Amino acid sequence: MTNLVKLIKQWEEFSSGKTAAGDYKVVLSIKDAARIAALVEMYPRRSETELISELLSAALDELESAMPYIPGTRAVSEDEEGNPVFEDVGPTPRFLELSRKHATSLEHARTLDSSPGARTMCLPEEKSVWCS
Repeated sequence: MTNLVKLIKQWEEFSSGKTAAGDYKVVLSIKDAARIAALVEMYPRRSETELISELLSAALDELESAMPYIPGTRAVSEDEEGNPVFEDVGPTPRFLELSRKHATSLEHARTLDSSPGARTMCLPEEKSVWCS
């Protein structure tokens, strides 16, 4: 079952996950905005924000799964048949490492700034910065 199929089942059951310390502003095409509006109408117990957040999360999970395994030269373990398993030198290990680093940073910011009126995280071009 894909993440998107699981997401639709989750919407039917109405559950929600933990949120980050800040808000993200996104600009949608008319086509995507119309599709979000259609989903809000189809799943009225979900807000636009919840739907967009959950779709983005499912897309990021799919992206992580789609990242290629590129075997390096160093064997890091053996499979059940005794064949060597080589380290992954593709993008996945770096993506996971950076994701953990930023999750720690965001979790820390969340505990420091959990009061009403929390800062918004703005994303100008490709750099993450905190805005007032």
